[in-house]
Amino acid sequence: MPYLTSPAIMLRAIDHGDYDKVITFFTLRQGKISVIAKGAKKSIKRFAGILELFSILDLVWRYGQTRGMPILKEASLIHPFEQIRKNITTTAYASYWCELVYIWMEQGQRQPSLYRLLEYVLAQLDAGDMPEQVLHITFQLRFMAISGFRPGLDYCSICRKPVDRFGRSFASFDLRRGGILCEKCTPKKEQLPSLSIGTIKLLRWALNVPLKKLNRIRFSVRTIEESLAVVEPFVAYHLGKETKSLKFLKQLDSRLQH
Repeated sequence: MPYLTSPAIMLRAIDHGDYDKVITFFTLRQGKISVIAKGAKKSIKRFAGILELFSILDLVWRYGQTRGMPILKEASLIHPFEQIRKNITTTAYASYWCELVYIWMEQGQRQPSLYRLLEYVLAQLDAGDMPEQVLHITFQLRFMAISGFRPGLDYCSICRKPVDRFGRSFASFDLRRGGILCEKCTPKKEQLPSLSIGTIKLLRWALNVPLKKLNRIRFSVRTIEESLAVVEPFVAYHLGKETKSLKFLKQLDSRLQH
């Protein structure tokens, strides 16, 4: 079988027998793949020090004659993102983003726009150039949009009234409909999270701006709080569950606030 190559982001690694590891990567050219790294547990020479979570590598792998799990033949480090792994909070954010990709993506499903998004937020997180919570919000927003569940922030999800014509300074957000509701269409007996019109405009900007301009975004404390109250439940609703890494991240945030 021919050799395959691609840049890749390391998502997960588990032990396989006494000497090997099964590693899942999100590759630029082949999507999500799982490979066997022979001798990765014991050998001090083979893949020494480069098979680390969140790092970006150039991979070379191939399938065996039986078409079982492919075997990792070579790996060279492109970006280690080692600063992420030195801090429990940045590690928690990166773990959540990678877990979303791991759970959502099917094996072999090519998705270059999502690869570039994950690469970008990991680089920003490693460099410390953007506030962690802003990266967290924008990654989830754009992740959902790429996955086909773009949140509706332009008009009421029921009557289609444009947000610029809403009669109040905020809008309710309906997780089931995946978008905002005007005052007339908001259920009276149902407690829905709300977003100020200013926050809605910022989230729309974060969804549409080119990646290279994302670092210009500025969120106030109120905008961050409103956004997190909507975006995290929105992702969990469409995923069908709250991930373990998000639960840990919430616990971590709670401890840091006290």
